[in-house]
Amino acid sequence: MRTQRQVVDYSLQKRAVLRELLAGRIGTYDVCDASPYLKNAARFHGESTDDRCPICRSENLIHVHYIYGDELKQSAGQARTRAELPVLAMTLREFQVFVVEVCPGCDWNHLVEQFLLGRDGLVGGTEDGTEQEVVSGTSAPTGSAPRRRREAQR
Repeated sequence: MRTQRQVVDYSLQKRAVLRELLAGRIGTYDVCDASPYLKNAARFHGESTDDRCPICRSENLIHVHYIYGDELKQSAGQARTRAELPVLAMTLREFQVFVVEVCPGCDWNHLVEQFLLGRDGLVGGTEDGTEQEVVSGTSAPTGSAPRRRREAQR
């Protein structure tokens, strides 16, 4: 996504949890504890992946995207499909996305990554929400810069 920034990957933490599980220091009930709300969000808003569950190895994992931000008001904390995120990113200034992987079979769940989205991440975003593009050291509105390039190529 164009405005994605400040990405935090939790793969090292996931490997540590799996290592603890294989060593017997924690049990499967400690890591396979997805709430009914998370399982419903995975069913209705999740995105299926090609990755197998690291615990049961019988189901493919599902990624659920949760959104949080001040501008979201009552929508904060809701699960959204991946297709909805770019639309929200162009309408809101900034919001945070948390991606959780869920196994529908054994209830494994783990935070995969988090990142920021929104118009504030555009290179030359302005207060009124219009994007600006930097052309040879000066700022020009998005609509005029491509026209100048086309005229220069002729």
